[in-house]
Amino acid sequence: MSISAINARNKIKGIIRNIQLGDVVSEVELETAAGMVTSVITTRSLRLMDLQIGAEAIAVVKATEVVLMKS
Repeated sequence: MSISAINARNKIKGIIRNIQLGDVVSEVELETAAGMVTSVITTRSLRLMDLQIGAEAIAVVKATEVVLMKS
């Protein structure tokens, strides 16, 4: 499946502003027009995609719902 086959409402373009590298998973912060989006992906995937700070990336939202609560 190509990225164009994914519904446009589920894609958010941005620039990678920070990467918190971990042994197994890493946190990637993407600055978008709507604000910051943070994704946790495997470090292996991070390396395979060669994601770097300053590079353009697209966040693809797969969740059917987002739950928020006040602490």
